[in-house]
Amino acid sequence: MASSIGTAAASRIFASSSTRARLSLRSSSSSSSFSSHYQRRSSASSIGGFSTVAGPASDPNQLKSAREDIKQLLKSKFCHPILVRLGWHDAGTYNKNIEEWPQRGGANGSIRFEVELKHKANAGLVNALNLIQPIKDKYSGVTYADLLQLASAAAIEDAGGPRIPMKYGRVDVSGPNECPEEGRLPAAGPPSPAGHLREVFHRMGLSDKEIVALSGAHTLGRARPERSHWGKPETKYTKDGPGAPGGQSWTVQWLKFDNSYFKNIKAKRDEDLLVLPTDAVLFEDPSFKVYAEKYAEDQETFFKDYAEAHSKLSNLGAKFDPPEGIVV
Repeated sequence: MASSIGTAAASRIFASSSTRARLSLRSSSSSSSFSSHYQRRSSASSIGGFSTVAGPASDPNQLKSAREDIKQLLKSKFCHPILVRLGWHDAGTYNKNIEEWPQRGGANGSIRFEVELKHKANAGLVNALNLIQPIKDKYSGVTYADLLQLASAAAIEDAGGPRIPMKYGRVDVSGPNECPEEGRLPAAGPPSPAGHLREVFHRMGLSDKEIVALSGAHTLGRARPERSHWGKPETKYTKDGPGAPGGQSWTVQWLKFDNSYFKNIKAKRDEDLLVLPTDAVLFEDPSFKVYAEKYAEDQETFFKDYAEAHSKLSNLGAKFDPPEGIVV
């Protein structure tokens, strides 16, 4: 789930090319200057720096090159979980009951602004933005909205997951006044897990089947109690990394995308593996259980359903230029 992936994803700080940016990340008092760094980029984009020429929102050739750079970043920083989380949390604010863009939320790059980064569900995502910013600087003809979804899909594929059918051309919001209000993302431990998941994901226009399929992305990542208040400080599976050590993972090989998340929840055998209330309910709620049981037994079906659900999530609320999108 987006929120649990969120509260759970591994976070690693990647030094930016600017010493000033590095210093700002290390000081809680400087979060506004970090946000301003992104806001200035956005302003340049809308005023005349990056994407004022006629044409699609993102340059197709730059998208292809950015994808290759993301693959190298994944291999060097093992940041698959947090890049998946970043893309999900940008898209997951979508409200199908609001027609106007960008009020409806969704994949529009708004998460780069401080007002949204400060949302409780987005704890630690400043690190993900710091990872991706050098690539955004290099490929200024790619929107933030596209880059975040490109990175999320690339992370799934690089971890051994299915190829996600993606399109690009998402338009960025231009300022923090266009960010959604807090509270649109799921929580990991609500009083009524099944009801909460349905309330949040049905608001996005997603089905029970898609809720369960997307939950399977918890095969990647770890929960860190200092951020999410869930999980152990470390386990035998996380104490040595890779990347920053610690946290509690849902799976033994938490950088490999497969169906072991569902198998582990069903087996209930390993106390070093995390099971949140929103995980356990997948095998308790009658509707969810149909899909969870199927995915635990059939990885091919899980991959197919997951790819379709991830693709749908990545497009939620987006305004495309051109309207039909760009395939690269």
